[in-house]
Amino acid sequence: RYFIDWKNDVDSYFTIDATEGTIATNQLLDRESTAQYNFSIIASKVSNPLLTSKVNVIIHVLDVNEFPPEISVPYETSVCENAKPGQVIQTVTAADKDLSPAGQRFSFRLSAEASNKPNFTVHDYRNNTAGIETRRNGYSRRHQELYFLPVVIEDSSYPVQSSTNTMTIRVCRCDSDGTILSCNVEAIFLPVGLSTGALVAILLCIVILLVIVVLYVALRRQRKKDTLMTSKEDIRDNVIHYDDEGGGEEDTQAFDIGALRNPKVIEDNKIRRDIKPDTLRFPRQRPPVEDNTDVRDFINQRLQENDVDPTAPPYDSLATFAYEGNGSVAESLSSIDSLTTEADQDYDYLSDWGPRFKILADMFGEEESYNPDKVT
Repeated sequence: RYFIDWKNDVDSYFTIDATEGTIATNQLLDRESTAQYNFSIIASKVSNPLLTSKVNVIIHVLDVNEFPPEISVPYETSVCENAKPGQVIQTVTAADKDLSPAGQRFSFRLSAEASNKPNFTVHDYRNNTAGIETRRNGYSRRHQELYFLPVVIEDSSYPVQSSTNTMTIRVCRCDSDGTILSCNVEAIFLPVGLSTGALVAILLCIVILLVIVVLYVALRRQRKKDTLMTSKEDIRDNVIHYDDEGGGEEDTQAFDIGALRNPKVIEDNKIRRDIKPDTLRFPRQRPPVEDNTDVRDFINQRLQENDVDPTAPPYDSLATFAYEGNGSVAESLSSIDSLTTEADQDYDYLSDWGPRFKILADMFGEEESYNPDKVT
């Protein structure tokens, strides 16, 4: 009987017939992965299994042409701006992953779509190398910086394998001897005398200017916003609505009560801003307010001045007295919508307003309940 020595790691790739001793493959073989296998086969006698012998077997995997040839590095080359027609800029070779037989030949040519372009060509030297040659007089980086050249390579094995390899050709600035000086992006600016340091300085200046402009615009907007808010806070109109009543104690926007408590803060000699006058008239000179002036006297004085002034419009300067209105306990004390006669008025509700209005309730309530002697 024949069997493979199972101590080897490669025994899974092959199998053997126990009776005839025929060796066969058990899996697909890849020469590029493993080109040679080495294992042992043991033969034993059927009548006496203790009688055995061992022999080493070496299997060489034959090559099949399954991989196309490719260009060896480099895939990128350069050409000078002042290149002449027929100048060789790069010599290329080919590499094949298959085991190349003796006399293997590689051929080089341009692809069909690139053969009609007048920029570069491929010259096959027929010794498994080829040269990339120029076909025009001079190249301009400003017009085109990169050229892509497709090169087709074929081998001579069977079946024939071929591949198309694209080479990148970069236009560079060279001196008169053909030595490359620069091929990067800054080379475009070098003819005008700009270096790397100059370009960095220019970019930094541009960034700084942009930052300054952004900060200036932001400060202008903030200053404008603050000015509008301040101007809105400074404007105080005496009359808010001509046909509306004040909001009582909760109304803090109708009139600045501080102007009544301190008459000195009133702006004198200024035209009213709550209405638009038809004609411009000069304000009359008012006597200065004394320090010990009472608020009541001040109001009466201003009231008399407006009553005798024929040019003063009929509007109210005060919107709230801080003791009446919709927001107060007493609600509205206005005489608007009152009863026609005083006799029809019912003042019994005054007793519901609390102790602060007790005197008014006694005065306007039933006459017999009011006693002046009891009023303190």
